[in-house]
Amino acid sequence: SLRHGGEPIERHWRQPRERPRPVVLVCDVSGSMEPYARMLLMYMQACVAARRRVEAFTFGTRLTRVTGELAGRDPERALDRAAEAMTDWSGGTRIGEALAALNREHGRRVGRGAVVVVLSDGWDRGDPDVLASEMARLSRTAHRLVWLNPLKASTDYEPLVRGMVAALPHVDRFLSGNTIASLEELTELMRGGRL
Repeated sequence: SLRHGGEPIERHWRQPRERPRPVVLVCDVSGSMEPYARMLLMYMQACVAARRRVEAFTFGTRLTRVTGELAGRDPERALDRAAEAMTDWSGGTRIGEALAALNREHGRRVGRGAVVVVLSDGWDRGDPDVLASEMARLSRTAHRLVWLNPLKASTDYEPLVRGMVAALPHVDRFLSGNTIASLEELTELMRGGRL
């Protein structure tokens, strides 16, 4: 401190380093999400390739972990590998059952203290009570629970489908996810620690 005229200095090396929170991305690849699914998978691949502590899952009627398939620097090859792993592309949707599998099979390892991002329009053929229950469970273990819905970008959008009605009470942030700019907004929120 004498070197600085007696002024106290901040020792940055003594302060705890902020570690980014783990991120869990859960993307709906059902028929209603087909117009957005490829863009969202490309976003997920970029997240997996750029950061440590990112887990990626897809679902239609069942949950599929695609973190390993999306890893790597070649996005096209990564997307091809992920497509091979998914058996329910452009089919039905059972969001509650997929989140139940996430909570049951991966919750302790990947969800605790993480920023969990669900990318879905909320159209669901499953039981809304199961969805509400699994969202409540996920919101208790996650640091933040974010829902990206591409339909939210529309000025006349109202979250009236039963999947969204069941999910929204448990969501910390409800954002659109229909453009690259909206996905960049999510990335900035995560990077800035505002989630």
